[in-house]
Amino acid sequence: MTTTPEQAPPSAPEDEPGPPPAPAARARRFWSVRRVPAALLAAVVLGGAGLLLYDVAAVRADQSAMAWRKEVADGLATRPLDSTWVLVGASLAALLGLWLLFLALTPGLRSVLPMRRDHPDVRAGLDRKAAALILRDRATEVSGVQSAKVRVRRSKAAVRAVSHFRDLDEVRTDLERAVTTGIDELGLARPPAPKVRVARPPRKG
Repeated sequence: MTTTPEQAPPSAPEDEPGPPPAPAARARRFWSVRRVPAALLAAVVLGGAGLLLYDVAAVRADQSAMAWRKEVADGLATRPLDSTWVLVGASLAALLGLWLLFLALTPGLRSVLPMRRDHPDVRAGLDRKAAALILRDRATEVSGVQSAKVRVRRSKAAVRAVSHFRDLDEVRTDLERAVTTGIDELGLARPPAPKVRVARPPRKG
């Protein structure tokens, strides 16, 4: 009777690297719903259309047209195109149309800064005032900074600090480092560039 040596269990396959992480989704600006301009435009269009429809229905019912429509029709038929009132009305209509196109093609909500989208199904934004408060707290933690004012825009974070001791160059260097770190920790999709100014407090008397 012969015996065969036990076969060693097959070695476990080496850990294969997992699939690469999905690329982060592009963070876009938040669009404003612009309820007030839309409501005003809808009210004007609805009122004008209703008034015109009522006048047309009155004329169809063998009644006289409204005086304003007669005047407008006569004016459009007889007034020359180079008249001052025609040019003014055309300019106002063109400006109104450009304004509406601008509202339709621009996102709005400039006060909301889009944050990085680490997950494609999640969108987050940070208010500029909140970002300014966070950076101001970071700035006041720097040794030598007595007070600080921060204004955050889309492309720039302006920091104006007052230092009551230490060398201004040292305070500026530490403040730039603290503000840069604070901007990175905000997690913004387009971090604003820091701009730091440090000055001495005004002398009294």
